Amino acid sequence: MAYEFKLPDLGEGLTEGEVSRWLVAEGQEVAEDDPLVEIQTDKTTVEIPSPAAGTVARIMVAEGQVVPVGTVLVVIGDGRGQPSGTDAAGSVPAGSAGASTSARLETPYRVRATPLVRRVAQELGVDLADVVATGPNGQITEQDVRSAAAVSGGQSPGHGQEGRREKLRGVRRLIAEHMALAHREIPPVTWVEECDFEAVDLKLLVPTVLKACALSLQEHPELNARLEEDEIVYLERYDLGVAVQTEQGLVVPVVRGCESRSIAELAADLDRLAAAAREGRLQPDELRGSTFTVTSAGKLAGLFHTPIVNHPEVAILGIGRIAPRPVVRDGEVVVRRMGTIAVTFDHRVVDGARAAEFGLAVIARLEQGTGEKESEPG
Repeated sequence: MAYEFKLPDLGEGLTEGEVSRWLVAEGQEVAEDDPLVEIQTDKTTVEIPSPAAGTVARIMVAEGQVVPVGTVLVVIGDGRGQPSGTDAAGSVPAGSAGASTSARLETPYRVRATPLVRRVAQELGVDLADVVATGPNGQITEQDVRSAAAVSGGQSPGHGQEGRREKLRGVRRLIAEHMALAHREIPPVTWVEECDFEAVDLKLLVPTVLKACALSLQEHPELNARLEEDEIVYLERYDLGVAVQTEQGLVVPVVRGCESRSIAELAADLDRLAAAAREGRLQPDELRGSTFTVTSAGKLAGLFHTPIVNHPEVAILGIGRIAPRPVVRDGEVVVRRMGTIAVTFDHRVVDGARAAEFGLAVIARLEQGTGEKESEPG
């Protein structure tokens, strides 16, 4: 008997997910709890095991497609007959839970092709229904797809006259949606000032900045807040997000309790989170609940930049390029290790003067060589 596996409710109020990668192919035998599929949500990527043993009869959703919770993803079993809840073409009937996303479910499942072949067909703009299959049991091979693309003259939607096209998906799709939301919701202003990093151990730069920010946020609570409808919510925890670049795109894991932990403790936690981010092992809890964000491009940083606020936060701090530069100290020109600190803030919640006071407080702590000493900006 065939088993229909539907996209489960992954919690956190999520209503849909993207099929990031299939870990099986049609016709493959799987055991219960074998890795089945990776699902990308707006929090992280989750690997889902197979709930049943049997043959993968039909993959219903191609990689890169976004579908709502409850959509049939795959049929495991003998493959005889149509799965319940679908018509002969494998699409969701009108009026069903998935009807609103029927446009996303147009991949031709009447043909036999592996997820890899389906992906190549999508990239080349080839309709699998028009491809002559040469593989065993009528299965379409990658070469079949490429031959069909060559016959069409190469002017496919994926490789048209305006260049190669690639579908927005995975982490890049989530980044695009998040940045569009931030741009739409937040009226941003950026304040920039120089900072003397001579006293900072650059190997501990980011954890030192995290500590300096957390202590300064205690003095400037409106930057550690959220705007919810007509109310400003002042948060009494200091869980700071840190932007980490990965091969899949930018993610922002959260370092908890930055106001009460030592710089060494923050450094150890940051190293662990950054490694997990680059390996795709971050847990959902490690990506949510930040109250403020710090970003640094390291060696790629420009003189300064204007970071985008990480919605629903109201402020973010960016570290510019740090390098030896001539400055005046006590009437003398000397070479110091200089950089910039930029604070972008939501002007609905934070006034310019308060954002500047916060930035100067952070700089004062950094110029002392540690974020842990209390000081007055000056």
